[in-house]
Amino acid sequence: MLNEEEMHDLAQSIKNEGLLKPVVLDPDGVLLDGRNRLAACEIAGVEPHFTTYDGNDPSGLIFSANVVRRHISQGQRSMILAMARSVSEHSLRTHAKLHAISLTRLSNATTVLKYDPELAEKVRVGTVRLDAAYETVRRRKEQVAALLALQDRLRQHAPDLADQVIEESVTLEEATAALDQRIEEERIRLRIEEVDAILQADGTTALRLTQRAAQGELTWQAAHQLAEQHYSRREDAIRRTQQALEQIATHWAELEELAIRLNTPYAQQVFGSLTPTARTIATRLSIRGLTA
Repeated sequence: MLNEEEMHDLAQSIKNEGLLKPVVLDPDGVLLDGRNRLAACEIAGVEPHFTTYDGNDPSGLIFSANVVRRHISQGQRSMILAMARSVSEHSLRTHAKLHAISLTRLSNATTVLKYDPELAEKVRVGTVRLDAAYETVRRRKEQVAALLALQDRLRQHAPDLADQVIEESVTLEEATAALDQRIEEERIRLRIEEVDAILQADGTTALRLTQRAAQGELTWQAAHQLAEQHYSRREDAIRRTQQALEQIATHWAELEELAIRLNTPYAQQVFGSLTPTARTIATRLSIRGLTA
């Protein structure tokens, strides 16, 4: 559209001289050319007169009628063509080829027109660049998609929080934070139960951390910390025992030899320099090796 001053000048000209060029409609009454003239007629109080386009390329008429008036940017050309496509059955690619316009620009212009017609009009008149308008719309679409994803997540995992958002008793951000907290608390509870089950299977007889937290003796956070400490100590013990067993396995041949010579000076000399604990272990292993 023309700016206010240009529109006033056009209205004054029409008032003084009449509408020299009719407004063009398609056979269904859709406006093809003359939007500014139609608006100026209303301002001037002049009854507009119309003509019906009977050709087979209405989008081409709209495009040429806008483009030939003044020097315009490629972004403006793309937006004018995107607007003209609404009365054409040609594909996006066909239009781009027919009017020698980048398919990417035309696609971007079409996106802006679809999601923000007011911004598209600013591109058409040259007050906003097409690239900037498309980036604005793209970011807005991403934000909307992210919000919809959050809403879907709430509806799936916390319908009560989703209802509170709809009722506006909490914000979407607050509801999402509450859901994240619920999920974290559930993760902690399941982890404590998992560690409890492992320790119980190992033969631990102490009261389960899950029960202590449920009874209020411990907070769930404190119970989780203890569970991780117990589990870490268990993992360390397993590694140390594995290392010890690997050492025994490395020298198992010597133990088998000792088992054969338990009542010999050889065995007495071996046992003689050992600590009592080591001697007891060696004896047990040797006897087991002998009887295996």
